[in-house]
Amino acid sequence: MSDAPDGPELQRSNGWQRLREGTYGGLFAVCALLSVFTTVGIVVTLFVDASAFFGAYSAVDFLTGFEWSPSNRIFGIVPLVFGTLVVTITAALIALPIGTLTAIYLSEYADPRTRSILKPLLEILAGVPTVVYGYFALVYVTPALRATLFPGISTFNALSASLMVGIMTIPMVSSISEDAMNAVPDELRQAGYGLGATKFEVSTGVVVPAAVSGIASSYILAVSRAIGETMIVVVAMGAQARLPPVQELQVVGLGIPFIHPADVLLEPGQTMTVAMVQIAGSDFTGGTIAFDSLFAIGLTLFAITLLMNIVSDRIAARYREEY
Repeated sequence: MSDAPDGPELQRSNGWQRLREGTYGGLFAVCALLSVFTTVGIVVTLFVDASAFFGAYSAVDFLTGFEWSPSNRIFGIVPLVFGTLVVTITAALIALPIGTLTAIYLSEYADPRTRSILKPLLEILAGVPTVVYGYFALVYVTPALRATLFPGISTFNALSASLMVGIMTIPMVSSISEDAMNAVPDELRQAGYGLGATKFEVSTGVVVPAAVSGIASSYILAVSRAIGETMIVVVAMGAQARLPPVQELQVVGLGIPFIHPADVLLEPGQTMTVAMVQIAGSDFTGGTIAFDSLFAIGLTLFAITLLMNIVSDRIAARYREEY
């Protein structure tokens, strides 16, 4: 009885072909290891240089301080985190709904010809240099806001910077969300139509819930991108680390503290990335505590984005549908 396999031999037995395929595999492995080593090197550098800063400055004072003034050796990161959150949240309020609705249109309503035209045009937004967005916010958006809605808006302000960051992240939300919606089987759509559902009901009640893991991942990635944005906020938001004044609202004889949105959005501010750029371009030399604070900010920013990516992976794994 023969031991030869019944099926045809599909693998090439030529020695040269095996050598070439092995070379390709080794090259890919080297590229993968290079990416991992680069990431590890960045993290190690941040930890080493940040540890030098925390050896000379209290980590508690750094994380809980309400004043940031490197020239005076005051390094409270709360104003920087506040400015970063203002830009990120405002940009998310713009990018997430517009990007999701755009993805629904491209996936469910647009015909193939329209989609082939609109999607590349939309993704051009992701290829525009961010400094151009910042210049556009400073030269055009802020004067337009001053001439129409907010006459008292500052030349450098958080609102125009947030608008541009939101517009910049729309392609990320729409592209990833559309890919998630396109992965939903057509059988689910046809089942909805068979039950008498309309196009809108199928899109919002069937497709979006089925693609929620991919949509949620696009949200987290877009927010992470907004947190790390630099040039737009450098040009349009200014570099003044500040916390807005807390006012008191009288309700039934009780004083409720609140922050007026105009004191936040219409005034200049500073994000963590802007503070890093300011320190790197200043006269502070390596080895000083002010220069080492740059790496402490970078480590904090890295921790925030890492946490958000972990949350994104957990959400994607929790709600992923297998078809």
